[in-house]
Amino acid sequence: MGRDIGGETLVLILSGRDIESVLTMKETIAVVEEAFKEFAVGAAAMPTRAGLLVSDRNGWMGAMPAYLPGSMSLATKIVTSYENNPTKHGLPTVAATIVLNDPETGRPMAFMEGTRITAMRTGAASGVATKYLARQDACVVGIFGAGVQARTQLEAINEVRHVQSAMVYDVVPGKGRTFAQEMSHKLGINVGSEDSIERIVRESDVIVTASTSKTPIFDGNLVMKGTHINAVGSFRSDSRELDDSTVSRSKLVVDSLEAALEEAGDITIPLKSGTIQRDHIYAELGQVVAGFKRGREDEDEITVFKSVGLGIQDAATARLVYRKALEAAVGMQVELA
Repeated sequence: MGRDIGGETLVLILSGRDIESVLTMKETIAVVEEAFKEFAVGAAAMPTRAGLLVSDRNGWMGAMPAYLPGSMSLATKIVTSYENNPTKHGLPTVAATIVLNDPETGRPMAFMEGTRITAMRTGAASGVATKYLARQDACVVGIFGAGVQARTQLEAINEVRHVQSAMVYDVVPGKGRTFAQEMSHKLGINVGSEDSIERIVRESDVIVTASTSKTPIFDGNLVMKGTHINAVGSFRSDSRELDDSTVSRSKLVVDSLEAALEEAGDITIPLKSGTIQRDHIYAELGQVVAGFKRGREDEDEITVFKSVGLGIQDAATARLVYRKALEAAVGMQVELA
C-alpha cells in the first residue's frame, strides 16, 4: 500500500469508520506529544496555515501541510468550517481530508477522512497540555460545548488525569444531556448536563471551551486558583471564548506563537487593547514538553492552553493511522496512474 507497482501507485483510502476502528486516544496523545517536541527543537517543517473565507456561505477553508522527519510523516490537511451546516444542512460544522505522502518520494500513500483525526489530535493536544499544566489532583472537568470535539477533549483528559466527574453546558437544549449519557457510558465516570455556567467555572479543576461562540463564554473573575483551561473552539482573530480577565490572570501557553498571534482572538484581542503584552505568552506547548520551559509551578496558578490547531498534529496522527490500518488490514486500495 502506497507503493509503486508497474508505474502505478497503490493508495490506501481510509474512511472515518476505518480510522475509528484503529485509532486510540492513548496512542494519539503519545505521537502528538512527540510532534510538539520535534516542533520545539526545530526539526519539524510547518508553514502557517493558509486560509480563505467563503463569506457568502459563512464558511472557511484552510490548508495545513507539515513534515515530521522523526516520524517520517509528510501530510497535508484540507479543512473547512461552515457555521450554518448543523442548522441548515444537518451536517457537522467541520469537515476535513488528509493526504499522506511518502517523504522519500513525495508520492501519495493514503487519503483519509480527516474530521475524526482532527477531533482526536485536538483532544490529544489538550491531553498533553493537561498532563503538564493541570494540578496532579485535578479530577473535575467542566466543558462548554457538547459537540464531537468536546467528546475527545474529555476522553484525552481522562487519559492523563484521574477524572471522577464532568459537567457540560451547551446552548442547544438537550445536546448536553445526550453528551452526558454517552460519555458516562463510554468512560465510566459521572458526567452531567449543567445549566449554570457559574457553577461549572467555580467547581471545575479543568475547564474546556470547545464551542462556536464568538464572544467570551464566562466571567474570568470566577475562575478559581489552580484551574487549568484548554481553549480550543475559536481559531479566528475576530472571535474568542475567553475574556480579558481569564487571559490576564493566567500562565498562557500556546501551540504555536506565530499561529496564535495571527489566528487566536483569545490572545490578539487583549493584545490590541493593551490588556496584555506579548511577553504575557509564557511558552509554546512544545517548549514545555521538551523541558525548555517549566509547566505548572505551583498549586495556585491558573494555566491556559490556547490551541488553534497545527499541521504537525495531523501529520503525526495520520502516520499513526496509516501504520495501524496496515496492521489491521482495513481500508481500500486504489491505483493512481
